[in-house]
Amino acid sequence: MNIKTIAKMAGVSVSTVSKIINNYSDVSEETKARVLEIMKETGYTPSNSAKTLATKKSNLIGVIFAGKLNVDFTHPFFVEVLNSFKKQMGVLGYDLLFFSNEKFQGDDADYLGRCRHYQVDGCVIISGEEIEPSIKELDESDIPCIGVDIELIGEMSGHIMSDNYKMSSKVVEHFYLQGFRDLGFIGGSKESEISNMREAGYRNAMESFGLPARTEWFLNGDDFYEASGYKAMTRLIQAGSLPRAIFAASDQIAIGAIQALQEQGLNVPDNVSIIGCDDIEACKYTTPKLTTIRQNKDKIGRLAALMLYDLINKQSPVSSFVVEPELIVRESCGSKTHHFGYF
Repeated sequence: MNIKTIAKMAGVSVSTVSKIINNYSDVSEETKARVLEIMKETGYTPSNSAKTLATKKSNLIGVIFAGKLNVDFTHPFFVEVLNSFKKQMGVLGYDLLFFSNEKFQGDDADYLGRCRHYQVDGCVIISGEEIEPSIKELDESDIPCIGVDIELIGEMSGHIMSDNYKMSSKVVEHFYLQGFRDLGFIGGSKESEISNMREAGYRNAMESFGLPARTEWFLNGDDFYEASGYKAMTRLIQAGSLPRAIFAASDQIAIGAIQALQEQGLNVPDNVSIIGCDDIEACKYTTPKLTTIRQNKDKIGRLAALMLYDLINKQSPVSSFVVEPELIVRESCGSKTHHFGYF
């Protein structure tokens, strides 16, 4: 039993049945009553595609983890953002459809084609690394898109991200106030735009405070996870020269770096102070508790949902937002610390 069968039994067109399903007013009461009675007798329940036929809306939102190297469901920051996004979209009456890219890389990553196939009303695109050309194609299409930590510039696109330059400036200011002058940085992949923005902001802030940036104290990992922080910090230790304080481009990098230091008998924060970024839940339970830059994950998720909803329903022009970061001082740098560098 489907919408075509119902239309045939009622002696009306498929579009008429679709209009009745979606409560359109331009159908006579007699025709509506006849169709509804047939639906009741047959036990027919309208499918989502039947409802979409008249409204041209599926109430489906595509979720894309962009890039050949992507965060997927393993990154705590993006998981929390996505949870907030999901809840807000649910309140607005939308379901989420997740797109895989394991078999779709490079030129095969036809996101636009798949979005049209599933008739999604819009997409949220989560930042990754080595972004596929198909993301640009989707960005330039007529499908509304919102990027999270990825800049989209299409006519029907917008994006939202934390102020990566300001967060780096807050870190340098805090280090400076603690009396630390020898500063290092551990970033994600060299291809990561987010990591590069944080490093650029860090270097600019150091320059503003008149602090030299020693090349050997600025390292990149493979990604934003613990293993990258552990490997980078191990290289620093083996080189025999350590900065007094380090900004890690993610909390997970910071956690890996702390483990490497502790395995070598070095103390955080007495030997090396560390600040991470994201304020994932684990920061409260590390030893020592991790000082970090908090990105308002709930706000980012809700804003992304509301911005996408407005784009879909043409309720506001395309816009992009930068969310203010917040320094959360804990034990790894600042709180319960008695060694204050030069002071």
